[in-house]
Amino acid sequence: MTDADFHTPDTEGPTAELDHVTIENDGAPDECAIFPSEASEEELMTAWITAHDDSFVDLESMR
Repeated sequence: MTDADFHTPDTEGPTAELDHVTIENDGAPDECAIFPSEASEEELMTAWITAHDDSFVDLESMR
């Protein structure tokens, strides 16, 4: 296991649970959007990460 696989937080502060959705685009690469599960609609406008096409892989394929 490497640091990339596991990281222990330095503080006892709260952690955010994340959710995701795969966006299938016609004529463009698919996207995976990752965002906090409990975010309000207003927070979702700025609190998200997106990965395009081959930037993400299926978890089972990496095991």
